[in-house]
Amino acid sequence: MTLLILGGTGTLGRQIVRKALENGFQVRCIVRNKRAANFLKEWGAELVYGDLTLPETLPLSFQGVTAIIDASTTKSEDNTELINVDWYGKLIVIELAKYTQIKRFIFLSILNSEKYPYITLMQMKYRVEKLIKNSGIPFTIFKYAGFFQALINQYAIPILEQKPILITVESPTIAYIDTQDAAFFCIKSLSIKETQNKTLATGSSQAWKSEEIIELCEKLSGQKAKTQLISIFLLKVLRQITGFFDWSLKISDRLAFIEVINNTQNFTSSIQYTYSILDINPKEVLELDFYFREYFEMMLNTLENLTAGQIKKTKTSLI
Repeated sequence: MTLLILGGTGTLGRQIVRKALENGFQVRCIVRNKRAANFLKEWGAELVYGDLTLPETLPLSFQGVTAIIDASTTKSEDNTELINVDWYGKLIVIELAKYTQIKRFIFLSILNSEKYPYITLMQMKYRVEKLIKNSGIPFTIFKYAGFFQALINQYAIPILEQKPILITVESPTIAYIDTQDAAFFCIKSLSIKETQNKTLATGSSQAWKSEEIIELCEKLSGQKAKTQLISIFLLKVLRQITGFFDWSLKISDRLAFIEVINNTQNFTSSIQYTYSILDINPKEVLELDFYFREYFEMMLNTLENLTAGQIKKTKTSLI
């Protein structure tokens, strides 16, 4: 089976490529910059030039493809570019998938994307979800609340650098997931017929509140966090105010996305259904506390070695 993977150089996408290759799939990746994606070629993937904003570059990539995994999302803060890639580009991909009679289309989306049409990325994700469901293509949609890797920048690094962390007063429980496990779920779903035409919520079995993650980071780092509390109501007001001004639209979208993350409902039961249909033992899925423990051990050891090296260098220069 040949898989066509979009977004293969991304944080999640590269894990999907690696997991697919480990499981014996032939993997083809659409990339805009082959040099930047050369590490995928070294792993064993085939690289094909393609640009979602240039439809004429895409058809050749679909030859001989059995399934598609779309892990692509533009990182641009320009809404026009985001729409061109995450909407118009996906329209072309879906039409090509229909034309070539793809056997499975796996689309990676965001939890609760349907509830936040005023956030461009969420709106595009939800519109693509609906388009895939109505296309007649056999599909599986995975919806995520967030990844462990993103929490490093959100919590761990600010604590180590003694920078403030923005948290809301009304802190929900959110089940994040490691990108390696998320990739495993995607690849495994290809071999399970029951996942066809299903939308699956995905996360680790344990959900965390913001303050619980901060406490964990404080314990593991030995440093006290600097937090700033803000209410969901104030976030909504700030979003409405900043939304009136073109120069502040990026700020508005960021505030709105914080609102989304902090309004995520506990979806533990939905995750358990995903584990059941994929026949996955929850104990085999990495949990956040273990992930952070490994991260802080690595970082603190690195800092200790750097400090020791600097002291040695200073002593040597004084001789």
